[in-house]
Amino acid sequence: MIEISNTQECFVLLWRKLESTRQLIAMQRRRYCIRNVLKSWFGTAATDDFIWHVCHLAAVNDQPQEGWNELPPPALYPRRHRELLRALVAVRLGIGMRKVNLHALDRAYTVAFPHSTPINVNKK
Repeated sequence: MIEISNTQECFVLLWRKLESTRQLIAMQRRRYCIRNVLKSWFGTAATDDFIWHVCHLAAVNDQPQEGWNELPPPALYPRRHRELLRALVAVRLGIGMRKVNLHALDRAYTVAFPHSTPINVNKK
């Protein structure tokens, strides 16, 4: 089970774990989707209600993500994964989506994937 907190250190671990989980799921020839990621991270604690709640909150451009939809690699398409991690932290800690530290989440992406373009969705 993963210990979740609203800090940059935790976000760095989560970004790295996303990539390692993607590689593990690919080696097992399984679909890289939200449902399989959460099941591999949380085991039996990842109930259908928990997965639905995370998927419902992880909407991108007002389109909710479905648990079985294939996810792109996190290093190439970070937006969906950013929203997934944001929703996961909100659900696990029982806080609202606006209380998740987005600056720390974006900085953690830069640390986890140093050769990728930094993300900052809220920049003006």
